Amino acid sequence: MQPTRNRPFQSIAISSGKGGVGKTNVAVNLSVALARLGRNVMLFDADLGLANADLMLGLRPTKTLHDLVAGRVERLEDVLIQGPDGLLLVPSASGIASMANLSPAEHLGLIRAFSSYDKPLDILVVDTAAGVHDSVTSFCKAVQQVFVVVCDEPASLTDAYALIKVLHQEHGVRRFRIICNMLRDSESGQRLMRKLSSVCANYLPDVVLEPAAMIPVDDKLRLAVQRRQPVVSLYPGSPSGRVFSDLARRIDAGRVGVTDVGGIGFFVERLLQQGV
Repeated sequence: MQPTRNRPFQSIAISSGKGGVGKTNVAVNLSVALARLGRNVMLFDADLGLANADLMLGLRPTKTLHDLVAGRVERLEDVLIQGPDGLLLVPSASGIASMANLSPAEHLGLIRAFSSYDKPLDILVVDTAAGVHDSVTSFCKAVQQVFVVVCDEPASLTDAYALIKVLHQEHGVRRFRIICNMLRDSESGQRLMRKLSSVCANYLPDVVLEPAAMIPVDDKLRLAVQRRQPVVSLYPGSPSGRVFSDLARRIDAGRVGVTDVGGIGFFVERLLQQGV
């Protein structure tokens, strides 16, 4: 994967401790917002077996990662599908249990497919599954920046902490960017950050949490989901659309946080190092 001109390649994981917090919606809209800035962006739907990023983008892929794993196609380009503003989607399969339990050889095949992709690419966004499955931790460890999506409910907060704990204690991830989603008001987002920060300060003192975005409850976002379009495309001036666009600009400018490690090919190299 080669970056555009001399721009540094960035890899980002969008994760969550539990489902139902809007993780994929965040990944889709952030990816499109980055593409709207003129960047070459690839969204990897890594929720293997329960993929739905294509639905949120209004796309109907004819091939998916399942075809690549099964050997029906050989190259990553064979499954890529273009979305809004030139975004490239790597669609996974939905409702195929085997995709969520790939063998080491199948994982290696996917890694090789990514490593052979040589088109210009500025940003790779990985939409992981929810929870602390092996595939989630592998992808999170392989990227440069880990974003954790959380909403203002006890289960979301507890599971977000569990994800952070596992990634830190078992995989050495130290820095996390927190996206507070579906907020009724700004105070609820600040309160949510204080709760999570307090727990981590007490039990994971080496962990660094950075507030990345506060996304409000937004009727326009709900309408965009119903119409299977990103809110940043359909209603860019909506409250949520403006937050996604602002976050994309800060990521593009490198102001979201200093990456712990980086470099072109880092994502693939790190997956290989883990023996996935």
